[in-house]
Amino acid sequence: MTTRSISATADLSTALTGAPAITTVFPTGNPLADQLRMLARTIAVRQTLGMKRQVFFVSQGGYDTHDFQLRDRPTLHTALASALAALYQATVELGVADKVTTFTASDFGRTLTSNGDGSDHGWGAHHVVLGGAVRGGGIYGTFPQIRLGTNEDVGSGRLLPGITVDQCAATLGRWMGASDTALATISPNLSNFTLKDLGFLA
Repeated sequence: MTTRSISATADLSTALTGAPAITTVFPTGNPLADQLRMLARTIAVRQTLGMKRQVFFVSQGGYDTHDFQLRDRPTLHTALASALAALYQATVELGVADKVTTFTASDFGRTLTSNGDGSDHGWGAHHVVLGGAVRGGGIYGTFPQIRLGTNEDVGSGRLLPGITVDQCAATLGRWMGASDTALATISPNLSNFTLKDLGFLA
């Protein structure tokens, strides 16, 4: 595995030396944008690398906001939005916008109640899906009632999601070409839900 990783890194470095210049401007001072710029450069050399299907993981920290929810969240969302906008423009420039789908994921939302140090780890959260194949401009799922004591409140202001990660994964997996049999393995809880494709991808 280590040898394979070293070899892949060397192949990527070699491919990037001949990569076409990307003129899309990515925001500076934005670590997420730096990661996405590298991702765009890697997409640009996909044919040199012989890649037909690529999956990339990038990250943006800082969402464990506690007492600083109102202070920090706008800055985080601004950095996220500007980085994603630049990536999308880069995929348009590269002619692959309809072949690249970007989506956010997180292991927790935030509670509506305080644990004495602001909001605590929650459950449900909203996410963004972006790309030329996305049936955009809409909301998939239903916004919960943002108040305590509703049917969606499972305790301490933790809101029960209306859509599962299994449904999201299956929708993305089907777009990438996974069969129903493969999806049952990838998302073993999918059989518990009638709606297996959320329909946000063309």
